[in-house]
Amino acid sequence: MLSDRGTRPLTLLLVRHGQSEWNAAGRMQGQTAHVPLTDLGHEQAAAAARELGRLRPGALISSDLRRALQTAEHCARTTGLGLSTTAALREQGYGVLEGRPSRELWDVVDWTDPHWSAEGGESLAQLHARVAAYLDQLREHPPADVVALVTHGDTIRAAQAVAAGLGPEAMPAETPRNGTVTRLEIGA
Repeated sequence: MLSDRGTRPLTLLLVRHGQSEWNAAGRMQGQTAHVPLTDLGHEQAAAAARELGRLRPGALISSDLRRALQTAEHCARTTGLGLSTTAALREQGYGVLEGRPSRELWDVVDWTDPHWSAEGGESLAQLHARVAAYLDQLREHPPADVVALVTHGDTIRAAQAVAAGLGPEAMPAETPRNGTVTRLEIGA
């Protein structure tokens, strides 16, 4: 869980990557690294970058997966910030299910069990723990008072639960849309 070190709150601007080719095709992405943005995804990334420009973050950190990096590059150009990456911001890993059509998985995945994972994948509980550890690290050693994190839908939902003091079983059901910015205060 989040540390109570320090007295200043940390503002996170969580950017969900723009639409990827696999989003458009309805394929499960997880931690598949090579999936690029579509033309619409680049437009969404540019719009998110403009919003970040207005919000003026002091640091920019991205998942190291291609769709997030392409989004973060738009953000870096618009804000003038340097870009660093971390695997801690990756999407939930779906192991052997990655690349399969999402519609085929409704009968395979137990979406209600936070400890369920596909072979070679990661459970929601593991995702939640990874995100909690990373947010705790950011809180202890913030690179700025306002930090933009370019990441993925399930990772954002995990961050929202962690910031609210909730466990993986209580992650928000709604995933932010591609190319949106979600503001989150931690340690306030």
